[in-house]
Formats: sequence, structure tokens, C-alpha cells
Amino acid sequence: MIMMSTLAVCGSVLAQQQGLLNTADSPYIAFHNPDIGDCQWTDGFWADKFKLCEEVMVPHMGEILKGDVGFAYDNFKIAAGLKEGKHQGMNWHDGDFYKWMEAATYVYSINKDPEILKELDEIIGVIAKAQCDDGYLSTQTQIPDIKRGKQERWANRQLHEMYNSGHLLTAACIHKRVTGQDNFFKIAKKHADFLVKTFMPCPEHLKRFGFNQTQIMGLVEMYRETGNKKYLQLAEDFVNRRGKSGAEPAPEATYKFIGDMVQERTPLRKAKEAAGHSVLALYYYAGAADIYAETGEQALIDALDRMWDSVVNHKMYITGACGQTHHGVSSKVDMIHEGFIGDYMMPNATAYNETCANICNAMFSYRLLGIHGESKYADIMELVLYNSALSGIDQEGTHYFYTNPLRRTCDKKMGITDYENRADYIPCFCCPPNLVRTIAKVSNWAYSLTPNGVAVNLYGGNRLDTEMIDGSALKLKQESGYPWDGAVRITVEQCKADEFDLMLRIPQWAEGASLKVNGKKMDIAVVPGTYAVVSRHWKSGDTVALDLPLEVKLMTGHPLIEETRNQAAIKRGPVVYCMETPDLPENTSILDVYLPSDIKLKPATDKQLIDGATTLKGKVLIHKSQTQQMYSSLDQPAWDKVDSQFVPYYAWSNRGTAEMTVWLPIVWK
Repeated sequence: MIMMSTLAVCGSVLAQQQGLLNTADSPYIAFHNPDIGDCQWTDGFWADKFKLCEEVMVPHMGEILKGDVGFAYDNFKIAAGLKEGKHQGMNWHDGDFYKWMEAATYVYSINKDPEILKELDEIIGVIAKAQCDDGYLSTQTQIPDIKRGKQERWANRQLHEMYNSGHLLTAACIHKRVTGQDNFFKIAKKHADFLVKTFMPCPEHLKRFGFNQTQIMGLVEMYRETGNKKYLQLAEDFVNRRGKSGAEPAPEATYKFIGDMVQERTPLRKAKEAAGHSVLALYYYAGAADIYAETGEQALIDALDRMWDSVVNHKMYITGACGQTHHGVSSKVDMIHEGFIGDYMMPNATAYNETCANICNAMFSYRLLGIHGESKYADIMELVLYNSALSGIDQEGTHYFYTNPLRRTCDKKMGITDYENRADYIPCFCCPPNLVRTIAKVSNWAYSLTPNGVAVNLYGGNRLDTEMIDGSALKLKQESGYPWDGAVRITVEQCKADEFDLMLRIPQWAEGASLKVNGKKMDIAVVPGTYAVVSRHWKSGDTVALDLPLEVKLMTGHPLIEETRNQAAIKRGPVVYCMETPDLPENTSILDVYLPSDIKLKPATDKQLIDGATTLKGKVLIHKSQTQQMYSSLDQPAWDKVDSQFVPYYAWSNRGTAEMTVWLPIVWK
């Protein structure tokens, strides 16, 4: 039941309406969003990644999806009657195409290239022709299959019709906010109205739909865009139905995809732990967070806070990755796939960590950042971005990983979505466009609007040209070599005369951080894991200098994580490092490498890593005579001490086929 409330954040009605999430009028929000494009990267790490996204990632992916390999655009043409053929790609391929369109829209928000708009308009025209008269749109069921005949609508939730719906609604809302056009949005509205007619009231045989629940986020954004409360009510209905159907198979829900696997064994408000397929779960939680921002239901946010704690503090890898296994069982012994298993069960070599799941982890935290306004959520966003998200794409921007394990050896048996090296095309193509749209939009995560100020969530060279919640103009310039250099300088270029807050995130790892305003230390708390709040009458030319010490740290795992006992990982600032065999003597296995507890690591660079990443050089120990027997007696090892280097985890597998590990056994000195 939707709770109506008069509670509103002071001045929120004046907040900007064109953000990634249009929370301007959302009453249960602490941090609001600047308009899309208000922040632009200018130099450094993310500026380089965005440029690669603009010039290579988005155009290259468009060629794939509009060509004979990806085939997604042709599916719409066939459904529109403009071309003959059969459906190709997975059942969720429409949604992957919408994600690419969304990525192109973010690029357009920055460069205003009319050719992007022209291309999108052409595509939107084809999609409009493909849409059924009643608003239904999902090409895998619209195009007859030669072997199976025409697929029935809503025959099985694994057809992913709802997934396609959600990405359609979200991409269309973003397109409208960025371009001001409504051609894509009209398609989305027609489809959202169809969903309302189909699922309100909901027939018995459709109550278990919502398998991959991106439609919840999409419907909330449609509500925010139109004010139509039916969209919000339907989004909440999809949440409320979970946990009411039991865990028995049915024609619309086959035995492999029931119970905890799809988060339907336990109602969300009663759930104690994150369970099942990690992408499905995290999209679900993100959508529920969007609902809370509008309704303020305490039981819902209590559940979401438990889910976040369950993920981050009990089931998440040091890289921010999620999804401990390809196949396994939940704590209630339901079969699960690509998902969460028990607390602290963290295998490294067989870790699945689907790129989509890692990105969804950041999406969920982004929403809780807006709700709670606490820095710990931005810490997770940053952790994912610099590690388990970017590892999904190579430094040229054209090849992709679906899985992101923390150890890879040459004897690893690859599954259907696991690759020895990044692939130029993955038949299950959900992850590549998800990552590309994230890189395209990440500047919009860098700042948040607070009741009387602005919060700095992410660091890097950028300019912010926005309006605060009260409508006053604000321009900031940020200069930094982050994440390789911890010095951040922010210059106020334009602001109101009245006092306001500048909030700077102090990452949890940043012990010893310091802050100066106009060259002077301030009596302001600079505490890791919080925002340092500088409240004053600002003027043009004022500067804030933040120093975040980038110390190299050896990290250990919780004692209940069996696979990290007496092992350490290396972290410098937000970046997790790994060891690769190209940095070891020839014919040395990654399993032969040990880490001296007193290792001295010095920052360096490697010309083969073309994005200017900082590597770490130091001496490691090589076990010269490890047994190949299953078990053997313990003997004093013979060690070789060799010079080597560690590379950022996201940059592994860019120098040829390699073994890799994040965690290394420690030799105590």
C-alpha cells in the first residue's frame, strides 16, 4: 500500500528535474541529483575513460548491435515488418539494445553531437513501428520461431519480457530528460499503460512475473516523469507479490528459477539476507529503494538496509564484486545460479562476479546514498567503479569479460560465459552495454545536491555547472590526478552570497586526510567514512584543498573467509591490485607466488598499460618446489626472491593470456 505523506525535504520542489533519477519532488530523499550533463569530466582518469567511451565504446557497440553479429536492431526491424528473418540473441536482447541507446544518450548530453540524435531518432522510429497497437513490445515473442511457432505473451517469465520493459522505460525517460523530445517517451508511456492494464488487477497466472525486475525502476521513473500514481502503485505491487506464491514450479516458473533463486521464497520486508541470482536481487533492491523514496515506508527501508548490510559486509568481494558462484544453493537449499550463497563463502578461482551484478551493487548503493546521505554508500560506488566494473572491459574499449574472478589459473575450465581473455562479443550480451552506459553516466554520480549545498561523492578532474536546490547558480572546478594522486583541489567559480555547505567525502580508507580552505587548515572534522562539511559564505575564487593519503595497504579477510586465511590483498586508495604471470619469471605459476609480510611497494608505471595506471613494484617470494601431489608432508620451502610488480585488478588481462590472483599467501617476517 502506498503511504501518502506531506513530508518534504526543504526546498525540494525547486530541485532540478532532469537528473539520472528525477528525485526533485521525492519526499524521502536526503541527496538530490543535478541535471544530467551538469558535471563533465575535464582531465584525468574518468575524462580519459569518457573520451574512450565517446569515441570507441559506444560507436563500436552500436556497430555490433546494429550489425549481423549483435543483430538486436534487426530484431526490431523484423518485428516492425521492415525485414524478414528470425529472432536472434537471448530473450533479453531488446533490453541490452535499450541500454546501449541510453549510453548514447549520455554521450549526447555532453558532446551534443547531432549525428547521435539523428541515429537515435531513426532507431526510435523503427521501435515505434515494432510496438503492438496495445503497447506490448518484446521482439522475442513477437517474431515467430520456425521450430516453436509464435511465442505466447507471458508464457514464462524466463522470456524476460519484464527486463526488456524496464530498460525501455528507463532509457526513454533518460532520452526525454536529455533531449527534450518525446518520441521515445511516447513508446514508453504506451507500454507502461499496457503494463497497468495487464497487471492491475493482476490475473492469478501473472502474479509470479517480475523475474528480472528492472521494470520496478522503470515504472518509478515513469511516475516521476508523469505524476501518474498508477505507475508507482504497479511498481510497488511487483514488490508486494514476491514471497506470496511459494516455491513450487509452475508453467510460468520452471523448477530451476523459483524460490530464493528469484527472491520469491521470502517477502522482502521479512528477508534477513541477500539471496539468489545477484543481478536479479540487486535490481530488485534498487527498484524497492526507488519506491521508498516516494512512499517513506519504514518496513521497506529497514529491509533494504538489511540487504545492503548482507551484501556489503557478508557476501561482497574486496573488489566490490557480487555473486560468489555460478551454480549453488541458498541457505534454504534452493538451487541458485550466478548468485549469492552463504555468508563469508568467498571462493576466488570460481567466483562468478558477473559484471552486471557488480554494477547493480553500485546502482543500489547510489540509491541509498540519495536516501540516507551517508558516505559509506559512495565508498561502495567508488570501489565498484575502479575495480569490478572496469575489469569487464579492456583498455581499448572493445572486448569484454562477463565474469570477474579473483584468481585465474591456466587449468581453469571455462564455462559458457567465462573466457580466458576478454571476448569481442558475448552471446549473453547484458554486461557490455550495462558497463558502457555506466562509464557514460558516471559523471552524474560525482555530485549530489543537499538541502543547502552540494556533496562531492567522486573525485577527478571535472567542472560542475548546476543549480542548487534553492535555484541559485553554482559552478565548481575540480582538479585531481585521482585515483593515482590523492591531492584534490576544488575552486568555486560562481555561487550565491548566502552561506552554504560544501561536503567532501572522506573515504573509509583515507586515514590522515587533511583539508584546507584558501590555504588555511580549518577546524573541521575530517573523519574517514564521513563527509567533511565546510559551511561558510563562499565567493568566486575560493579554493578547497583535500589531501587523501594513498598509502599501500595489505588487506586481510574476515577469519570466517576460508579462502583468505593467512593471505593478503593489496590496496592503494580505492584501487585493488593483483599479480599477473607476465610480471613473473617464465613458467612460474601464480600459485607459486608468496607475499613477504614486510614487502615494500613503490608506485611505478608500465607502458603496456595504456591508460597511465599506477603499478606497484616490489620483491615477492617464489616457492621453487611445490608438490603436485594431493597431500604431502610439510618441508622447509626453498625460496627465490624476485622483483615483480602488481597491476590494478581492473587492468589485468591486457598483456596477453595470463594467470592472475588478488589474494596471495603471506610469509611472515
